[in-house]
Amino acid sequence: MSYNLFVSRLTLTNFRNHAALDLELDGRPVCLFGPNGAGKTNILEALTMLAPGRGLRGASLTEVARAGDDVRAQPWAVSARIVHDGEETVVGAGAERTPEGGVKRVARRDGQPATAAELAEAARMTWLTPAMDRLWSGPAGDRRKFFDRLTLARASEHGHSAAAYERAMRERQRLLSERVFDDAWLGGLEREMSAHGAAIAAARVETLHRLQSAIDTRPDGAFPKALLALEGLLEARFENGAASADVEEDFAELLRDVRGRDAGAGRALDGPHRSDLLARHAAKDMPADQCSTGEQKALLVGLTLAQARALAGDPGAGPSLILIDEAAAHLDGVRRAALFDELLANAGQAWLTGTDENLFDAFGDRAQRFEVKDGKVTPT
Repeated sequence: MSYNLFVSRLTLTNFRNHAALDLELDGRPVCLFGPNGAGKTNILEALTMLAPGRGLRGASLTEVARAGDDVRAQPWAVSARIVHDGEETVVGAGAERTPEGGVKRVARRDGQPATAAELAEAARMTWLTPAMDRLWSGPAGDRRKFFDRLTLARASEHGHSAAAYERAMRERQRLLSERVFDDAWLGGLEREMSAHGAAIAAARVETLHRLQSAIDTRPDGAFPKALLALEGLLEARFENGAASADVEEDFAELLRDVRGRDAGAGRALDGPHRSDLLARHAAKDMPADQCSTGEQKALLVGLTLAQARALAGDPGAGPSLILIDEAAAHLDGVRRAALFDELLANAGQAWLTGTDENLFDAFGDRAQRFEVKDGKVTPT
């Protein structure tokens, strides 16, 4: 098969337990196998440092530095050569010393400084880790973060809206906590929150519709279909057909009305920062959090595959890389083979990890395999 998007070279410097790594690759799926603690997940994490945010572990700039290194003296770096429709681009991210003696994140594309959005456009990616296996039965914040990452892969401006909303919300809460009820000051912050909050909700709803469409049009198979819904004040308004200007105005008015309540609570009790992603097992008509562990994982895998299809069919997005850590966890042999077939049908390259090479036997020669041991990577 010919892949439209793949990493043809990945280099790491002083990243986690990899002092130096240089992988030359073709477009087939990449299977990394080896014992726990060998550094397989670290390679996936390095790739995700090229996406907006803090990677699949949510680590700080200093946490991903090679153990024992002072990141200020030995900065880490990740670089990838990405091929998309035959065209190459090189993206990189890392930590760099500041004149004050600290460290800052830097990003480059083809040798020039790049924004997070520019990196995201070069290589959209979606990932799954074992920590996400209980996503459906865990706290709402985890599902919200997961769904926002799906949204960010489609709409790079979503990250800016979320950051601006958080800043305005924190400043509003600081004033309320200090009992500063200046209407002009608070009103300005609440208008910021309402504008960015409406943009966040609208982007989420659009992502939900695209995902559900991708799920609904997929033939029945090894991974159950999910019925998705967003539970949130602003999202519900958009679902009911409200115009963005009306959503903004009504939210700003609500925030103005509940200043006293939020001051007493110590936090804003309404807004997109409180929304939740809900899912049901369609065939069983059962809430996802009541399904078995295997079914919950299968629903999550199905959603990830749907995300890849939705992005590939979106004129503003395109193919995406799929990264799955411990790909065999909670999947039987039939589902594992079905997953591999779906990944091979995706227009973007897949990266998978597992403890044993035989977990990837269903790929045959359709994948490239690498043994990872003590931070060393060897093709097999």
